[in-house]
Amino acid sequence: MDKARSDAYYIAFEKLVDSMTDHVSFSRDAVVSALKELCSILRIAKGVTEFYVSTAHEIAGDGEVLCDYDNGMGDTVVSKRRVVSKSGAVIKGTLYSSSKDKPLDDDEIRRADLVMRTVLSFVSRNRLSRAIVEMGYHDERGFRNHRAYVRFLEKLSAADELGGMVAAQFNLRRFNLINQDIGRHYGDIVMMNYYKLVDAAVSPSGGTVCRLGGDNFVTVFRKEHLSTVLEIFDGVPVSYDEAGTKHIYVSARSGLYEIPEDIIWEGEGTIMDKIIFASNAAKRSGESTIIFYDAKMINMRDKMMRVQSLFPEALRRGEFRAFYQPKVDISTGLIVGAEALCRWFHNGRLVPPNDFIPIFEQSTDICKLDMYMLEAVCRDIRRWLDSGRNAVRISVNFSRKNLVDIELTSHIIAILEKYSVPHDLIEVELTETTTDVEFRDLKRIVSSLQLAGICTSVDDFGMGYSSLNLIREIPWNVLKIDRCFLPAENDGDSSVTSLMYRYVVSMARAIGLECITEGVETMKQVDVLRDNNCMIAQGFFFDKPLPVEEFENRLDMMYYHIK
Repeated sequence: MDKARSDAYYIAFEKLVDSMTDHVSFSRDAVVSALKELCSILRIAKGVTEFYVSTAHEIAGDGEVLCDYDNGMGDTVVSKRRVVSKSGAVIKGTLYSSSKDKPLDDDEIRRADLVMRTVLSFVSRNRLSRAIVEMGYHDERGFRNHRAYVRFLEKLSAADELGGMVAAQFNLRRFNLINQDIGRHYGDIVMMNYYKLVDAAVSPSGGTVCRLGGDNFVTVFRKEHLSTVLEIFDGVPVSYDEAGTKHIYVSARSGLYEIPEDIIWEGEGTIMDKIIFASNAAKRSGESTIIFYDAKMINMRDKMMRVQSLFPEALRRGEFRAFYQPKVDISTGLIVGAEALCRWFHNGRLVPPNDFIPIFEQSTDICKLDMYMLEAVCRDIRRWLDSGRNAVRISVNFSRKNLVDIELTSHIIAILEKYSVPHDLIEVELTETTTDVEFRDLKRIVSSLQLAGICTSVDDFGMGYSSLNLIREIPWNVLKIDRCFLPAENDGDSSVTSLMYRYVVSMARAIGLECITEGVETMKQVDVLRDNNCMIAQGFFFDKPLPVEEFENRLDMMYYHIK
């Protein structure tokens, strides 16, 4: 290579390196311009670079292919390089010359190879940086993640554009049933397509949607799109096949927050705390599936915080007491058991259960309370046994929050053993689950309690995950029929409620479950139980939940007079 071409080469190469390492005012055009000069000087007709995240992606042809220079004459390979980074990424480069030109000499090939190695190093660094960002702000299935959401909020705040936006957390309703219905593979497609529907509604004008995990998402968008987003939350058909002919209806529970113009950003909690609180309220609500964070929510949050702050000291001071509601054999009037219900006496007054139980359900406080109640019941049973009083089986409620405790059965047994309470005098009462994960945990716990000789009952039957699976796969002792199944006074024998009640009782008896009906309030309802062979009743017809002293009087009495 003559001196003039050599000097031109070094000048162009310096431009290339300078443009590649200018992190302040990087210009891709400057890089491409320097490459074109170098290709011209070195008689390179075409240059191609390829980037693959892994060798598997390389084999599948799933990567980026860039060609920044091609004069249309490149038909002869001059040089090829393939580099595998420490992270496993594959970077490839290929240079071509024209067969119509004189072949490149060794010096030109060496210089061209130096340029290619420089370009591959640049591509490797650049693409890996992008890949790291991609992995950092997206989950394994391609959804933008929580970090992406926080970064987006921070950018809006820095640009003074956060005020006036709407933020929301939403949860896909009954998605476990969708997975059951069409399978997890298609369920994943449904989730992604629903995400894309929300994204298409909010992204074009400066919004975003991200996944927190499972079927929980967050979004932030301009207020003018609120009606569109609410329509999607309310429910839309979502396709799950390539042809777009198969659809399933998907809706979401959501908590929303209309961000005020004068919002002061103090970190992600400024937004997240509010939408999570509203979303949890929507999940608990039996009516509305969409709740806005407002003054009412603020008061509710403040109340929750006050109640939660009182819990540790209230537990230490023994403010929670066990009240007992008798269970009665309606064929004899005999008291055959009771349900222990928690009552809280604070500063001389009774705190209604609805004012604290749902709040404790929001954290592991409910698990501590459940164990506290079990211990209180065991103390009472021990006293009854020691005094020679007739002791009956007592059911103790356990929240679904306990299902994550893999040692739950051991903890329950330890309390029973501490007070030397016979296992057959305790009944662990659990409500139906709402997810397949909880179902597996529930099955494990009930089975282990059975092995320990501890009776188990299912409460709120018909309201949860899959009622038939619940009694088919889990070895319960007792089925508690909710009062919603109990026919009303004016229902005839042919009413839907009467028929449902009859078949639930018949099914329970047929598979060997002890059957009890809650909420019995009238003699006519007692007759309904008799007519359908459900012989155990619990309800105000016999007694309200009683303080322990009054319940002990009932135990001494032993039975109720029934017509």
